[in-house]
Amino acid sequence: MTNWHDRQPIFRQLADQITQQILQGIWQEGEALPSVRSVCADMKINHLTVMKGYQLLVDEGLVEKRRGQGMYVTLGAKQKLIADEKKQFLQQQIPQIAATLQRLGMSLEELSLQLKPHLKGDQ
Repeated sequence: MTNWHDRQPIFRQLADQITQQILQGIWQEGEALPSVRSVCADMKINHLTVMKGYQLLVDEGLVEKRRGQGMYVTLGAKQKLIADEKKQFLQQQIPQIAATLQRLGMSLEELSLQLKPHLKGDQ
């Protein structure tokens, strides 16, 4: 199902994968995540690795443990992820874009014209 890489620990990659699935709507808020046992079997990884990945999501406030029931996506998880991604975009990428525009002598209007075909819907 997943090709793991050496740049990050597997538990972090698993947590990132679930985070992306929450953003994509694969896991809905209030919905149970697969059991540790089933993830271990499906992905052929150690149960401690899965538990550590799930705990990372709990620590980030995206998943909650329900004793005897399993792990559930918290209410507001998707909005939190979107807000965090927006904050990161504004703090990291906007300054880079602004510097590139200045270096190229490109106006905001020109950028806007070039950007519009890439946006879906009425943005």
